[in-house]
Amino acid sequence: MSKRYIHIFCGTGVGKTAAALGKGIRKASVGKSVVLIQFLKERQSGESIDFFKRLEPEMRLFRFEKFPENYENLTEREKEDEIQNIKNGLNFAKKVLVTEECDVLILDEILGLTDKGIVTMEELRGLIDAVGEETELYLTGTSRCEELWSSVDEVTELKTCYKEEMEV
Repeated sequence: MSKRYIHIFCGTGVGKTAAALGKGIRKASVGKSVVLIQFLKERQSGESIDFFKRLEPEMRLFRFEKFPENYENLTEREKEDEIQNIKNGLNFAKKVLVTEECDVLILDEILGLTDKGIVTMEELRGLIDAVGEETELYLTGTSRCEELWSSVDEVTELKTCYKEEMEV
């Protein structure tokens, strides 16, 4: 039996998405349903999307952005449209939580939306508050969002250290 669990994967290091996906795949392998929503994620090849389609129905991938260009390269009008698309994704995430549509929800790169002013801490808190007693929520992104740490069960901060920076 699952219980409510919330985990943040943050930091400038690589591996946040991989860690959250690993937890999701592990849960899917024992019959749990997993929903992955990616926000402003670098466009991946069709092969990557095809891989996720093979994991359905146990693991489902959703993206709400419509423009193939990176957010920073969009015109102001396109950014406004993309922000609305992202808000639609945020509303979908909240609906998934409230209706307990899945056992595990992964919100990939959602924390970085705070740095861009697209999502507020209050909106993220609203998502955390919507987590049911049998649901696990994983949030990833570069932003630390320390304001949320007291509301979650675990925080993993990843930092990349290069060989010349490490003490031997």
